[in-house]
Amino acid sequence: MQTKETKYIVILGSLLSGLGKGGITSSILKMLDFYGHSALPLKFDGYLNYDCGTMNPFRHGEVFVLDDKSEVDMDFGMYERFLNKSLSGNLSITGGKLFSRIIEKERRGDYLGEDVQIIPHLTNEIIGMVEGVAQAEKPDVLVIEVGGTVGDIENSYFIEAMRQMASRRDVTFINLTYVVRIDAVGEQKTKPAQNGIRALMQLGIRPDFVICRCEEPLLEKTREKIALHAGLHKERIIDDSTQSTVYNLPEYFMKQKFDQMLLEKLGLERKLDGAKLEEWSGLVSSISKPEREVNVAIVGKYTDLRDAYTSVREALVHAGVANGIRVGIKWIESTDLENGGDAKMVLGGVDGILVPGGFGKRGAEGMINAIMYARENRIPYLGLCFGMQLMAVEYARNVCGIRGANSAEFDSDTKDKVIDIMEEQKSIMRLGGTMRLGKWSTKIGENTRARSAYGSGIVDERHRHRYELNNAYRELLEKKGMRISATTMDGSLAEIIEWQDSFGIGTQAHPELKSRLEKPSPLFVDFIREASR
Repeated sequence: MQTKETKYIVILGSLLSGLGKGGITSSILKMLDFYGHSALPLKFDGYLNYDCGTMNPFRHGEVFVLDDKSEVDMDFGMYERFLNKSLSGNLSITGGKLFSRIIEKERRGDYLGEDVQIIPHLTNEIIGMVEGVAQAEKPDVLVIEVGGTVGDIENSYFIEAMRQMASRRDVTFINLTYVVRIDAVGEQKTKPAQNGIRALMQLGIRPDFVICRCEEPLLEKTREKIALHAGLHKERIIDDSTQSTVYNLPEYFMKQKFDQMLLEKLGLERKLDGAKLEEWSGLVSSISKPEREVNVAIVGKYTDLRDAYTSVREALVHAGVANGIRVGIKWIESTDLENGGDAKMVLGGVDGILVPGGFGKRGAEGMINAIMYARENRIPYLGLCFGMQLMAVEYARNVCGIRGANSAEFDSDTKDKVIDIMEEQKSIMRLGGTMRLGKWSTKIGENTRARSAYGSGIVDERHRHRYELNNAYRELLEKKGMRISATTMDGSLAEIIEWQDSFGIGTQAHPELKSRLEKPSPLFVDFIREASR
């Protein structure tokens, strides 16, 4: 019996970055899932970093971590949230990985006698990696998102590889473009979109579908004009106008028959799983029709770029749906709570306070002030990674009386290193891929808030950090009323800490990374439930 060959969808963006290729890719994955077809994403990023691990959140947005320790682009978070499925690092290809492989092969002698070039060696390497994923994972469809914009040098060789692959594989090309609306003129202008489509065609690729990102619904005359220049039927020009939530996109596309046209192009069966669609539709509807609202302050050091906290924001949305509540977010730059910043003025009126992950000294004292405000005023608190570490520092200072308590990460001279670097990290010289990363099992104690939230004594969560709670201070912290409610399986490291007098939980993990609309994070659900009381 002949095995079915994987079909390929390649999604390219033109004109400018930030149009939402991740949302398009995720929506296509979800639509295919509604029809029972197995689909996986593959993301190409043109930067020469090997992975995202050493990138600044201000420039790149959040670094998303997978179970297998891979540090990948934040779009993987969206893929997982839509598919409700954990993915692996082999689905992420970067320029750094590609060139590393080429150089390794050249040094090994694989190209002996040849001058190694972009074409054919690099493009063959790309095609080999893409087809290798398809052979290993065997999805019905591999949906490939090409990072960057058509015309970038950084992704040009990858686009060329996709053009070559289309000559021997079943490849569907989708171009995401932008339709400009100039208020002074009062109409949608198609010339930039036309130029973007033309630039793609000059590379030898004619799109099978054009998706138009726009602020308002696509006008019929706009659709017709773009169809004419793309050489497509107007039905294949898809409206991607702004939605109340990104989770609404699959159904919005289906209203335009995009699902039917795509399945026909791919030659796949069109048998819709109505129950699965209805379940998704109900969850999405709950986002916009909550019973009540709570306001949560996110006190972080990267709030000027909200993408740095995308998974935290989405986990709050999921927890809100689980509780029938709309979660309003008040973004607080942690430095605003330093140098005399009035915590009551900044945080007054919020129902919950959350301190997310982060690195370095800047803004840390502001976060500690926010944590103290939450504890003293009995406001529900959730600390993630850095937010858990600073929760321990605040407690050591203000409850245990250790005034100089601090983290060795930003005060290596402090006598009381309540947070210290892991012993095995001290000899590490290379920064990339060397933190405590990926999925780790956690053992949760009985009669704790964490146990109540998870409903289980052993859970798996993802990690990304170098520093831990110093075991030398565990006994004192517990004696003064802080509960070490969860540890690593061998008991050697604290994983979750709690206040006993009010709702306050800090976890060394990043539970936001595994939260999905269909399976929200238990800690977030519990946090929002408490914040709503």
